[in-house]
Amino acid sequence: MITLTTARLDDDEIGQLDAICRSQVEYWRISGDQDPDTMTQESIAAMLREDAAADGCETVVARDSDGRVVGFAQLLLRHPVDGCPWIGLLLVDGRRGRRQGYGRAIVAAIEERLTGVSAIRLGVLVANEAAKPFWHALGYRRIDLRLDRAKGRPTIVMEKTLRGPTLGS
Repeated sequence: MITLTTARLDDDEIGQLDAICRSQVEYWRISGDQDPDTMTQESIAAMLREDAAADGCETVVARDSDGRVVGFAQLLLRHPVDGCPWIGLLLVDGRRGRRQGYGRAIVAAIEERLTGVSAIRLGVLVANEAAKPFWHALGYRRIDLRLDRAKGRPTIVMEKTLRGPTLGS
């Protein structure tokens, strides 16, 4: 079971999130958001704090049943253009091995956290081939192809329709 808590971004937590970031070298090579060869804990902390401080954003830390940090996500609770909640970034601790179910469990916890919304969106960089089948397997479907707002990178916009509140609930 995965639990999500809002990130504190104190020194201890930054150290844990830094280790997760460093475990995902290929993501940073694809995104260009950090240079995996030169990134520092300070540059990662600055990025995380800047993103967490943005209006309508929330960074959540994922912990397993033993309380160990296994990943984190950055959520945009209401996109300024379309009004939908977005998963802006999801990183799972690569030291735990691939295909262990952590990513799937974190996404399920995010979806539960966003109960009541009709859909969740996210962007997958076209160059991030490994991410596309993961999101597709979780029920996210391509709805658009456009340049991302941050850096103009070709991005596949994906959406998952969620079961909204039922009548009488």
